Amino acid sequence: MPVHWTISHAARLVIAVAKDDVTVADIERYFAGITADGAMSYRKIFEITHTPHALNAENLKALGSRVVYYAQHGQVGPVAIVAASDESHAQAEMFAAAARVTRPLAIFRELHTARQWLDAQPLPPAD
Repeated sequence: MPVHWTISHAARLVIAVAKDDVTVADIERYFAGITADGAMSYRKIFEITHTPHALNAENLKALGSRVVYYAQHGQVGPVAIVAASDESHAQAEMFAAAARVTRPLAIFRELHTARQWLDAQPLPPAD
């Protein structure tokens, strides 16, 4: 699977890494998985640097619309996207523009700075 994630319920944190060829279906599986595990409101790091074949603008907009849908039906937590390459950074910017909801979202070139920023974000309320 091109998207791997771990959920820490104790820390209310999701860490996801995308590698190789990622499809819209792969990202939708991630969304469904964290939703089913009750983690959509958690703080998230999503690392996309190692996705050589970019999702096209239409697919990124569709995924952004999916986030807007989730936001309308419950809380979505802060997201730190790690995109070290120029191509992945451009993908992250397109996604961020399409996924405009009320929650912090930032794009970083390094995992360390993304984690520092995310750790400064408030924890979501415990269920």
